[in-house]
Amino acid sequence: MPAPLRIEQATLADVPAVVTLLQDVAQWLANAGRPLWGAEEVGHERVLRQISAGAYFMVLAGEADGAQLAGVMRFELDDPHYWPEIAPGTSAFVHKLAVRRAWAGQGVSTALLDFARERARALQLSHLRLDCVADRKALRTIYERFGFVLHSEVPKGNWALARYELAVAS
Repeated sequence: MPAPLRIEQATLADVPAVVTLLQDVAQWLANAGRPLWGAEEVGHERVLRQISAGAYFMVLAGEADGAQLAGVMRFELDDPHYWPEIAPGTSAFVHKLAVRRAWAGQGVSTALLDFARERARALQLSHLRLDCVADRKALRTIYERFGFVLHSEVPKGNWALARYELAVAS
């Protein structure tokens, strides 16, 4: 039977665990020849600032007394860097969705995306949006199976960004 999953907002006490998970996933991707996040993007100072701003949420797996950090994501209400044309206050944006390898395939990504969709809906936003490197076929399949629709592909030098959206208005 799968371990129960629960979502909690990350606190300052969680910074080391969130940084470790993000860095472990970044290293796993780099080792697989698919580097994604640089050291600064998943470093202590940046994650500390983002957790201080209330942007990170965690999936904890297992019973409360022995729960393990299984995954994280950053949930934000604007993204002028990758979605500059989207008016503030209309959408939520998911970034840095990362799952500890031991929990891959066990519903952690789905739990995070479900949470993000419901949070966006509760905030009365019209869309949940996210993006990924366009050549990440497996990741794109996860998003598309969840219900995200390709909005656009944006060239970024020698690679492309696939931008996805999900209508969440009730």
